[in-house]
Amino acid sequence: MGKIIFYILAMAILVFSVMTVTSRNILRAAIYLLFVLMATAGLYFMLNYNFLAAVQLTVYSGGVVVLIVFAVLLTARMDHKLEAVGSLKSVASILLLLSGMGVVLWAIMGYSFVPNGMAEGAHDVKAVGMSLLSYGSYGYVLPFEVISVLLLASMIGAIMIAKRYTK
Repeated sequence: MGKIIFYILAMAILVFSVMTVTSRNILRAAIYLLFVLMATAGLYFMLNYNFLAAVQLTVYSGGVVVLIVFAVLLTARMDHKLEAVGSLKSVASILLLLSGMGVVLWAIMGYSFVPNGMAEGAHDVKAVGMSLLSYGSYGYVLPFEVISVLLLASMIGAIMIAKRYTK
């Protein structure tokens, strides 16, 4: 049963990812992105990473996508469609996709996937919290702070865009 759910979630991620980048309606693209992020949280729940799944749902699905939707609703006309992509851009996109896929597969095949020091307490919320807030070995305080600055910058950018178009 777990394999079937995994394949359903993986297919949803693939389909909605393609729909996100190929949709000409920007509001629909934001909604498709929401589905991708929710399916990703479903994969985290399947791996029993409940804390990471909850963060995925609240921060990304709940925060960033809602911010994108509000920015779209405040700034764009709903009947506005993006311009169609030319054939040169399509070929360049396919070449970049294939090269990126090659790099990712090369990196995955070349990595040994040996558990590190966090593997013993990886399912423990306290261990994840201590790892997020420590700056020693296996500490993630710097990436955690960089992400918070990124979210703050995206909120300020959305407010500036909304203010410019509401005058």
